[in-house]
Amino acid sequence: MGTAYTPGLKVSARSSIVKIRRLPLKGVVLVKEGDHVLPDTVVAKTELPGIMQTVKLAEQMGLEPNELASNLLVSIGDTIRKGMPLARTRGLFGLFKTEVKASLEGVLEVISEQTGHIQVRQASTPIERDAYIQGIITRVIPDEGVEVRCTGAVVQGIFGVGGERQGYITLVTSSAAEDLTEELINESHNGMILVGGRCITAGALRKAAKVGAAGLVAGGIVDRELIGYLREALNDPGFDIGVAITGQEPIAFSLVITEGFGSIQMAEHTYSLLKSLVGKRASINGATQIRAGVIRPEIIVPQSDDIDGVTTEIENEGLLVEGASIRIIREPYFGLLGIVTALPSKLTMVESETWVRVLTARLEDGSEVTVPRANVELIEN
Repeated sequence: MGTAYTPGLKVSARSSIVKIRRLPLKGVVLVKEGDHVLPDTVVAKTELPGIMQTVKLAEQMGLEPNELASNLLVSIGDTIRKGMPLARTRGLFGLFKTEVKASLEGVLEVISEQTGHIQVRQASTPIERDAYIQGIITRVIPDEGVEVRCTGAVVQGIFGVGGERQGYITLVTSSAAEDLTEELINESHNGMILVGGRCITAGALRKAAKVGAAGLVAGGIVDRELIGYLREALNDPGFDIGVAITGQEPIAFSLVITEGFGSIQMAEHTYSLLKSLVGKRASINGATQIRAGVIRPEIIVPQSDDIDGVTTEIENEGLLVEGASIRIIREPYFGLLGIVTALPSKLTMVESETWVRVLTARLEDGSEVTVPRANVELIEN
């Protein structure tokens, strides 16, 4: 039996889940190995140094640079407050004094006798990294972050937008074939992750933001409607979805599309899994990267942070074998699901007159098709 390796989407009711939570620069780790954490537990923190601002103080006072030092009222290391006097001339016979007050806040770090400038570093920005999932700390990366592990359900999507959030899973459609429309969303969905079926409408995006939903999950979305909503939400008429990475959009919710762009029904096994998780707290992240270092949007529902006996490797992960579930990602069968029935070892000529390795798959309607192996994506059940 032939085998091959191919990138895949994970749709699993029970899997070993590992997340690395790392700071953007060195800081302090607040937990230790073996600690049990919740999604909102802060595991590490640091501070991003503030911007250095230059004040042309001698120029503002009409002094030569070397005259500034004798007129300063502050010293290096002083905390500067708005309205605080920075320098004052002695004036003539005690009269006609010139004074300059601070228009910013920070800490005085530099006084230059050559330029007559001072430099004030504005307040640093605190950065915290939470655990994102409920689990156990299995490794500490000194001064940088941690590894969090749990077992639970995971559903990866094709595309998403919006960052990390948590909420309780709620099913708002009656089947995987029903669209997620604004009529299905109401005020009770505040803080919830709403699961639909076929396609999310532009009206549903606006309604979800209005009621404060944490996340939206469905099979497909029309790309122009998504771009239109993002332009409206970000007040940026030129905004477009980039080819690098999503997830940093400052929008009200996180969005995960499981099948692709267009009106595409959510796979039945994905819909059934999410339906079984209704009422459970989940972590959702719309971040997507489709080039090197692939990042998938995801919904994670931790079921246990007890990792005893749970291996770090998933059997046959990434392995394309007979019986594997796949999604075809090229026309004319784009978006269709199937089961691999054969993996011929010989090269086959395709329509482009190139010789490639192919596979045969049985689609959900019972028909069998032969497609290049590069045109499929593995669904890891």
